[in-house]
Amino acid sequence: MAIKNKTTIYWTLLKDKDWSIYLAATSKGLVFVGSQNRPFEELSVWAERRFPGSSLVEDEEKLQPYSAELIEYFEGKRKSFTIPFDYNGTEFQLAVWNALCEIPYGQTKSYSDIANYIERPAAVRAVGAAIGANPVLITVPCHRVVGKNGSLTGYRGGLEMKTQLLDMERQGSADNE
Repeated sequence: MAIKNKTTIYWTLLKDKDWSIYLAATSKGLVFVGSQNRPFEELSVWAERRFPGSSLVEDEEKLQPYSAELIEYFEGKRKSFTIPFDYNGTEFQLAVWNALCEIPYGQTKSYSDIANYIERPAAVRAVGAAIGANPVLITVPCHRVVGKNGSLTGYRGGLEMKTQLLDMERQGSADNE
């Protein structure tokens, strides 16, 4: 689903300890959080598909509020995000992404849990597709979704990144008990 109007997309490369992730935002909010250690092309290809003809402008200062919250998250000081989002999707995708934001820090849910939560119990595969289309990794925590038996399943950032995020959250949850 491409956005028709030409939009300026501001981006930066967030580097913090072990993390190296591209972030992008419009003037309205965060639109993209990239995968760990992936090249700029991940962002540029996504932007061209979602915002054809838009400008990509590097602007570390404009992305600072987003970077700051992600760094706090990586440091275990933040469990949820307050930054504005500007993600665009179908009504179904938005329902799924909003449901993901309800999964508590350090916990996981299955695809069928999400399907039941949005009152579409037969739509487990569609839930998986909507999760796979999530443009803002980490901040909309699709890494917290696992298979029904608890197994790790696909993740745009790769299973290594998913494991790293889940381990970090479990450690952070254990530290707060």
